[in-house]
Amino acid sequence: MRKPRYETSYEDEPCYVISVAARMVGMHAQSLRNYERIGLIRPSRSQGRVRLYSQSDIERLRNIQRMVQDLGVNLAGVEVIMNMRETMARMEREMDRLREELQAYRDRMLPAVPGRGSRE
Repeated sequence: MRKPRYETSYEDEPCYVISVAARMVGMHAQSLRNYERIGLIRPSRSQGRVRLYSQSDIERLRNIQRMVQDLGVNLAGVEVIMNMRETMARMEREMDRLREELQAYRDRMLPAVPGRGSRE
């Protein structure tokens, strides 16, 4: 689900054009275009269709760069790893939501009994 515009954090705010983003991560702009083409990164677009990268996009590019250069992972492997990370993060958020829902249910159905669990 997409956050309402007023809830968007600065990390998600698209503000860097491709040349600036490429310079920030030490890559060629063509590499960023290639990563977009194969689906590793999804920059926003301005009204004039100019690619705009957010701070979270920059961090994602740095992670990709680290996996490729430092760990020797190929781009197909990077895609698998990134997809797994996103899936795990989504599952963790769902588990947190379910824990909260379960606790709220317990609180409604099992009211506190005086004297149980306390040292009165």
